[in-house]
Amino acid sequence: MLLAIDTSTGTSVAVVDHDGGVLAERSTDDPMRHAEVIGTFIRDALAESGAAPADLSGVAAGMGPGPYTGLRVGIAAAHAFAIGIGRPFVPVPSHDAIAWSWYRAGGSGPVQVVTDARRRESAVSEFDGLDGDGLPSRLAGPALFPRDAVPDGRGTRHEASIVHAGAVGMLAELAFAASRLPLAADEPLYLRAPDVTPSAGKPVLR
Repeated sequence: MLLAIDTSTGTSVAVVDHDGGVLAERSTDDPMRHAEVIGTFIRDALAESGAAPADLSGVAAGMGPGPYTGLRVGIAAAHAFAIGIGRPFVPVPSHDAIAWSWYRAGGSGPVQVVTDARRRESAVSEFDGLDGDGLPSRLAGPALFPRDAVPDGRGTRHEASIVHAGAVGMLAELAFAASRLPLAADEPLYLRAPDVTPSAGKPVLR
C-alpha cells in the first residue's frame, strides 16, 4: 500500500494498493493552492482508505514536468512523509501517470501528453501503448514548447489539467511488482532554469 502525491499541475493525493487499486483520492486542478490543501488531502485520503501511516510500504511522488513553485510542494511533502514513517520514497514521471490513465480508460495507439508549463509554454511527452508490465512506452519527451506551437504528435493529443495521484501510485506498484524501480531519478523535472540564481558574492574586505 502506498501514499501517492502529485503537484505538477493541480494537487492530488491518493492511497493505492497493488491488488485493491485506488482506495482513496483527493484532487483539485487549481494550480495555485498546493501548499494550502496538501495536508488536508493527505489526512482525508488516509482516513477514507482506513490506512494508518504504519500500513504504508512507501510514498510515491510525481516528479513532473511542472513549474518549480508547485512541483516542489508535493515532492517535499512526499519526502517528509516517507522519512517520518521510515519508508522508501518512490519517484514517478507525472506524464507517465497521465498516459497510463489514458490507456486504462480505453485509449489506444500513440498519444501526445500535454500539460501547462505556465508562461505560455506547454510540457509535452509522447507514448505508444503499455508494455508487457503495464507501464507506458515512452517515445519522446518531456520537452518544452510555446503553447501555440506544440508540434503535431504521432497520434492523439491529450491535454491534462490534473495528474491523478492514484495513477502515480499504481505505476509505482506495477513497477515494483515487475522489478522496474526506479521509474525516474529523484530529481524534479522542471524543464526550465529557475528564475533566481545564486549570487556570485562580494569580496570580503579585511
